Amino acid sequence: MSREIPPRSGVAFVLARGQRLRVIDPIGEQVADLVSYNREDIGEVISSGRSLDYASCIYLTTGHDLYSNRSNVMLKIIADTVGRHDFLLTPCSAEMFSILYGDSTPHRGCFGNLAAALAPFGVQPDAIPNAFNVFMNVTVDAATGRLCVNPPLSRAGDSIVFEARMDLVIGLTACSAGQSNNFSYKPIHYDVLDAL
Repeated sequence: MSREIPPRSGVAFVLARGQRLRVIDPIGEQVADLVSYNREDIGEVISSGRSLDYASCIYLTTGHDLYSNRSNVMLKIIADTVGRHDFLLTPCSAEMFSILYGDSTPHRGCFGNLAAALAPFGVQPDAIPNAFNVFMNVTVDAATGRLCVNPPLSRAGDSIVFEARMDLVIGLTACSAGQSNNFSYKPIHYDVLDAL
């Protein structure tokens, strides 16, 4: 049975090498921020830059690898019913809500939720990288380079499946940014599946 991450919150857990993680959008148009760390050495962390560089692509999907800052494969995408995710933008944060949206009492965002969930594993806030933003639909204008955050393409029941290529600590959220989720906050479901 799937586990639920309530709206605007996050969790952290261990994913063993060979296990699979299925992230599910149960309602539709909801983003989930995902980060990963080497369980044996949390100094090794998922890297947006290396993953995009080695794929020569900014839209990662089935068959693509997610690399660490040390150029080791951490996760492989083995199934994906959506095909559009973001690996450019950083997790939303209280500072982002204040700077971009002018919120006077900003939510702590995915960054704060990840920091709280990962703290028991020894991860400090400054060690939280750009997340793989599952289901987030960011487009880039070819002429200007301008980024546009659009509603997710995911519909109820859509999912993506990752396979762990090393023992990992995973941080995962139900994203807190209204613009990322078509201005509606919803849960995220996930399953940890044993190796085949």
